[in-house]
Amino acid sequence: MNEQQGVGAKGQEDRRIRMVERTMRMYGNEPHALIETLHTIQESYGYIDTDLMRFVSEKLGVPLSKVYGVATFYHFFTLKPQGEHTCVVCTGTACYITGAKNIIDEIGKQYDIKPGETTSDNKLSLLTARCLGACGLAPAVVFDGVVAGKQNPESVNETIRRWFEK
Repeated sequence: MNEQQGVGAKGQEDRRIRMVERTMRMYGNEPHALIETLHTIQESYGYIDTDLMRFVSEKLGVPLSKVYGVATFYHFFTLKPQGEHTCVVCTGTACYITGAKNIIDEIGKQYDIKPGETTSDNKLSLLTARCLGACGLAPAVVFDGVVAGKQNPESVNETIRRWFEK
């Protein structure tokens, strides 16, 4: 593990990696523990970097390509540290045809980021999800884990603007 993951605190690093190892042990250190292990890493570290993927690959005997494939397939997992706030725009069919692209474009223009990126001040991460399962609320956006429906570029910008004012 690298120093950044430890956030300069060896005790915290040890606790987080012990949690990951405990998850793998609970599933017998077998390949079928992959998703649960990745969930534990995401919860413990906030993201899954290459070093952690290699660690899981070696411990569970799963090819690194498979670990990477699973980590990039599910929108819950992120490969980079997230910003202080997250904005997840649903890009499922219902959300897309009711304005998700306009929302994404406006956020990109206002904050100079693309989906999957974080602002240079680490205040905002813009993410997309294939489908949130909230089609009746299209277009749906998740602000720091809270789903908001019937969004438009203006309403999303208003929420994000409040984050930057704090």
